[in-house]
Amino acid sequence: MDTAKTDRIVSEAWDGDIVPQLVEYIRIPNKSPMFDADWQKNGYMDAATEQLAAWAKTQPLKGMTVEVVRLPGRTPLIYIDVPGQGDDCVLLYGHLDKQPEMTGWADDLGPWKPVIKGERLYGRGGADDGYAIFGSLTAIRALQEQGKPHSRCVILIEACEESGSYDLPFYVDHLADRIGKPSLVVCLDSGCGNYDQLWCTTSLRGLAGGNLRVSVLSEGVHSGDASGVVPSSFRILRQLLSRLEDEGSGKILVEDLFVDIPEQRLTQAQRAAQVLGNDVFDKFPFLPGMTPMNPDLTELVLNRTWRPALSITGMDGIPPLNNAGNVLRPFTAVKLSLRLPPTLNPKRASEILQRVLTENPPNNAKVEFEVEKASTGWNAPLLSPWLENSIDQASLQFFGAPAVYMGEGGTIPFMGMLGEKFPGAQFMITGVLGPHSNAHGPNEFLHIPTGKRVTSVVAKVIADHYDASEKGLTRGVGVQAGDSHFGDHGCC
Repeated sequence: MDTAKTDRIVSEAWDGDIVPQLVEYIRIPNKSPMFDADWQKNGYMDAATEQLAAWAKTQPLKGMTVEVVRLPGRTPLIYIDVPGQGDDCVLLYGHLDKQPEMTGWADDLGPWKPVIKGERLYGRGGADDGYAIFGSLTAIRALQEQGKPHSRCVILIEACEESGSYDLPFYVDHLADRIGKPSLVVCLDSGCGNYDQLWCTTSLRGLAGGNLRVSVLSEGVHSGDASGVVPSSFRILRQLLSRLEDEGSGKILVEDLFVDIPEQRLTQAQRAAQVLGNDVFDKFPFLPGMTPMNPDLTELVLNRTWRPALSITGMDGIPPLNNAGNVLRPFTAVKLSLRLPPTLNPKRASEILQRVLTENPPNNAKVEFEVEKASTGWNAPLLSPWLENSIDQASLQFFGAPAVYMGEGGTIPFMGMLGEKFPGAQFMITGVLGPHSNAHGPNEFLHIPTGKRVTSVVAKVIADHYDASEKGLTRGVGVQAGDSHFGDHGCC
């Protein structure tokens, strides 16, 4: 494959077509169903789906078919089939639903307000994960324009990833005969440690989460009259959380929520920490004087990739400061988000949470825990030599630096599901969410040069996959034991 020609084809496509399309896509507030219960009525998901599908249909790819598949009562899915040579298949994945607005955007930015500043395109969803369909089809186009053969490519763009991908298994089953058995899965929904080289994701944490509510009264009462007699719901909630997490160190206290970390992943974490240095934590917008949870960089990498960690992402029952009277409140409720080690069964983790948080409540308070998410993690199978060589060469050719392998702290339920359904497949998981890109938060942006380079990398890997398939090298590697488990909520 001609590296310079690939660069030119991809760059021209991004500058002339993809970035303008992403600008329009960012304007659409197509929040994932978990954050927009009226998504069907509001029509934003349909608008985003139709925009991306319409663009796909304009691409000059031989024999390509584009279809918006709609199962009753479920979010839509874009299914694209690009014929190729040989009997093998590549599956490329992305999603088009978005996280909610979040507060804290700069005055000149906003979630649905696309703004280009230098090499960055700001706005919700461009990097997570609207660019995936554009990058995937442009990579294939770069091959076809050079006359390079490739295997058949199937592209799936789902619309409820940010809600746990609960619709996706139904679509994969529905389309199973049409999809076939891919030997390579390419996912563009992950992160990168920097913008200087290709980063490949080797594992993803799972997720167990839900709503914890502590109730002590049937209605609020005068705090001067009741305090000292009626236990505070907030204090009881703090006690319950202390069963789960050490409030001093942040370490999870329940040993059953940990797993043994594979030796290869420990080595990769050390290498990633060496490459990144202080960027392991500097990529986050720490306030002046704030320090990370551990001074050891390798430990920080492992904390965010292979160890459980608790976040409180929402709270109810507490009025805002300007409306808070002298009232002892009847209840306090919080939304828990517990990131899980990649190989821990999320159903089991949810059962542990239920038991730890609700058994023997202090003062016999009414404690309720409703499981909302149970999303599987994922640990990648060992890379075949052909794929490892392809990834390393692609990073050198298009980034000018060697590839780095590291786990990610987020969750992509699709990966665990595909690992189960296609145990012989190889995986390349990568993305453009690098330092300060702030996925899910304010001022989210897409780093355009990285989007271009990742697109070119995908083109090379697809080309190398065809060469490897012709030599019979693309089948039968298999997943590692215990890599993925399904929870109770669809593929999660």
